[in-house]
Amino acid sequence: MFDLNGGWNLSFAGCGFLGIYHIGVASCLLEKAPYLVKGATKLYGASAGALTASVLASQASLTKCCEDVIEVAQEARKRNLGPLHPSFNLVKVLKSGLHRDLPCDAHLLASGRLCVSLTRVSDGENVLVSQFSSKEELIQALICSCFIPIYCGLIPPSFRGVRYVDGGISDNLPQSELKNTISISPFSGESDICPRDNSSSFHELRLTNTSIQMNLGNMYRLSRALFPPEPKALAEMCQSGYKDALRFLKENNLLMQGHPTSGPTLQESLPTCCCKHKETNKEWLLRRLRLLREQHWWMDDQIVLPTPIKKVFCEACQDKSGLYAKVSKMLPVRVASYMLMPYTLPVQSAYSVAQRFVEWIPEVPADVSWLFGMAGEVYRQAWRGAPHSPMSEPCLRKCLSAPPLPLECDKPVQRDNLPALSSLDLHGNYWEIPKSTSSSLNHPPNMPPSSPEQVRFFVDL
Repeated sequence: MFDLNGGWNLSFAGCGFLGIYHIGVASCLLEKAPYLVKGATKLYGASAGALTASVLASQASLTKCCEDVIEVAQEARKRNLGPLHPSFNLVKVLKSGLHRDLPCDAHLLASGRLCVSLTRVSDGENVLVSQFSSKEELIQALICSCFIPIYCGLIPPSFRGVRYVDGGISDNLPQSELKNTISISPFSGESDICPRDNSSSFHELRLTNTSIQMNLGNMYRLSRALFPPEPKALAEMCQSGYKDALRFLKENNLLMQGHPTSGPTLQESLPTCCCKHKETNKEWLLRRLRLLREQHWWMDDQIVLPTPIKKVFCEACQDKSGLYAKVSKMLPVRVASYMLMPYTLPVQSAYSVAQRFVEWIPEVPADVSWLFGMAGEVYRQAWRGAPHSPMSEPCLRKCLSAPPLPLECDKPVQRDNLPALSSLDLHGNYWEIPKSTSSSLNHPPNMPPSSPEQVRFFVDL
């Protein structure tokens, strides 16, 4: 049983478009045990998990966050190459959504409580950021935590003058090793709240602090992390998160009625149902004759989710597109679009590159300076690690004075008692060569002149 006496934390794993699973978990916690969110000492998150943690920490609307995730997924699915299409700018979409959904005092509510996982570009170390001076700084930290190299762009964003990338690269489930941390992951494994697949596989993959069981279910989830599925599949993932969180609360006896219920809510005005439609006699007859689809055919009406979240998915699953969108989804049109891609893709890429270049102009000085700095650092590392040529090595020279040897005060130096020195010892000592020959002839009266024969060398094979 999970012990809450010493305080607790919540840690959300990075998972790309599977962040809809976190929304299901968060909606269950807010509905069944809101004290777990309000009383949590820290809210950790990486990548998509940091977005959900920021919504909970800033007490933003979880329903709007769900709408944004579905909107981004639908925007990515409009193109032939999905999110890899040059015209799809994930960073821009995320930034506009965060500016729209987070409250003005989000940085004040999140500071000291929200911990965002970042990966520093210079050395690849993980950094946890928990203090934010403004809403813009909070959004910039979240953008850095969600930035996947090459997938989101080539030049990583900066936070307080330092370049960072996706926090899941270095630590995908921050502080999950702590005993009082409730770990949440959309991949079946050893996390506290995660799917329970019916698999006989005992193999486990520990990927940047995230436990992932080796089975077909996780392989499908990994494929959908960067390539979003249709809204109906997203609704099933969200329901999975809701049920897994509810199972965790029941197993650990955390569904207690004595705790206060104050905290962030799902929505101010709760609708009665996702779509209430009274069936007419004509519709009933047509459905009986199989001339009309089943009522609520676009999504399972028995899906277990809070009503506001369920309504969002219900509206997203309905096909309300126009004539052009319906025609473009037809199989012959889609096949023709793929065949014309070698001709249309260069034009679309040129337009997207020009548009991004115009948006990049204000950041050109900082980015170019960083690129030159990185190129210089790579050059220095390569030069330092390159093997030295024989001409660059200082050659052994005939010295005029012997290296300092341990001598007794009253006994002269015996040739047989000289220490054995290797060539490495000889090379390691910097012997001073007198500038003039006359100064080298003036030896102390009690020190006999040394000769190269007094030094004995050995070579270990």
